[in-house]
Order: sequence, then structure tokens, then C-alpha cells
Amino acid sequence: MQNEEGKLTELYVPRKCSATNRLITSKDHASIQINIGHLDETGIYNGHFTTFALCGYIRAQGDADSALDRLWQKKKAEVKQQ
Repeated sequence: MQNEEGKLTELYVPRKCSATNRLITSKDHASIQINIGHLDETGIYNGHFTTFALCGYIRAQGDADSALDRLWQKKKAEVKQQ
């Protein structure tokens, strides 16, 4: 929920899995959130990053590695990474 200024007023905002769009509940202790840093043309970290969240279901199926690779391949074209 947001107020008139556009600020969030909720105390708890659940995350969503980046691969499946499932809600990551507070009881999903197998879920992870990972930040992938962006590099400039010379290969040096420029201070920006992209955040991905994976639910425990994806990790239990053994698909976390392929899901993260697929998500990053799609995202790196947007942020112009090599």
C-alpha cells in the first residue's frame, strides 16, 4: 500500500521469485537473494548491481543454476554487459 506521496506504508512486502514469479514467504528458509555486479568496458565493477531472488522450490529441483544463468543472459542485454 502507498500513501499520497508514493511511499510504501506496509510493514512486510513479500519478495517474488525471479524465475517463477512465486511469492517467497517468510517461512521459505531455502530461498536466496543474490546481487550480480555490473562491469564497465575495462572489466572493473562500476558500483551498480542487479538483484535476483530464487525461491526454495527452484533450489530443491536443482534448477537454480540454470535459472540464474537464463535470467542474467536476458538482463545483461538490458544493462549492456559483455
